[in-house]
Amino acid sequence: MAMHRRHAGTPTDHGSEPRPDPQSEPRPDPQSEPPAGPRPDPPHPRPGPPADAHAAALSHALLAAEHGYPVIPLTRSKLPAIRSPHRGHPEVPPCRGACGRIGHGVHDASTDPLSVRRLFAAAPWATGYGIACGLPPHHLIGIDLDTKNGADGLTALRFLAEQHDFPIPPTVTVLTPSGGRHLWLTGPPSPPVPNSVGRLAPGIDIRGAGGYLVGPGSLTRHGRYVLAPGAPRRPAPVPPELLSLVTAPPPSAHRASASAVPPQPAAALIRFVRTSPTGQRNARLFWAACRAYESGLGQELTPRLTEAARHSGLSEQEARATIASAAGRQ
Repeated sequence: MAMHRRHAGTPTDHGSEPRPDPQSEPRPDPQSEPPAGPRPDPPHPRPGPPADAHAAALSHALLAAEHGYPVIPLTRSKLPAIRSPHRGHPEVPPCRGACGRIGHGVHDASTDPLSVRRLFAAAPWATGYGIACGLPPHHLIGIDLDTKNGADGLTALRFLAEQHDFPIPPTVTVLTPSGGRHLWLTGPPSPPVPNSVGRLAPGIDIRGAGGYLVGPGSLTRHGRYVLAPGAPRRPAPVPPELLSLVTAPPPSAHRASASAVPPQPAAALIRFVRTSPTGQRNARLFWAACRAYESGLGQELTPRLTEAARHSGLSEQEARATIASAAGRQ
């Protein structure tokens, strides 16, 4: 769906990228949660990198606000770009913007174009923007699928979808510079979705109320966030089963695994490998073998994983090599 810029006076893409004053390098609001957020009709970034990263970030942020997504300016480090006015003098309870000043992280997020311009004018070093999650009208939920440190968030999400019998709907997808992706989903007004890191599975982070997502078109130290080609332009509703998983209370400390990695049911891992579609067979087998070894069941499950992989279409030699690679990571 094509989008047209409706805000006159958007700075043009000329000049070099502004450098922040070392004394004014923004810091995150200590009370704001990690980012999160999706949106129905995300803006299309202009082809080619703009010369003025700040002007480009403002332009993308205004387009997002136009579609009902509250935004804030971000630094190259993906942190809120405006320092808290209470730094050095923290308030109890913490101020969330009631003082009328800016610098409250995600609590500054706005869809009003004048407010957005005011925020960016106060942070000329901003090269990106964040989209606040959990706010009306879209009540966005961000599914952050990571690929760092041996994690495979997308495969982990596919495993959860099979295990709990819910579809992964086509939805707005933003590709990250590190090779991960953000899936945007819409949720109900309540219950609020909490932010979490790796609680559902290694490589899956959730952005909900009090969090934000880095918007497409943002420039960070590691590169630019972009919309995935061919992805839908509107976020899909969150599947009820997935909503139950992300809103469930965290496990109590005395029941937490010593390795902080939740054990996966052996039968579910075998079924996950056995039903692998073409193009995902090695990735699924590797992921399942890693989970098996993390749970202390690697050697016990190797024969069953090998048989399941052969059923999916891999040769025994390929299956054993993939499982050996997973064992070598432990």
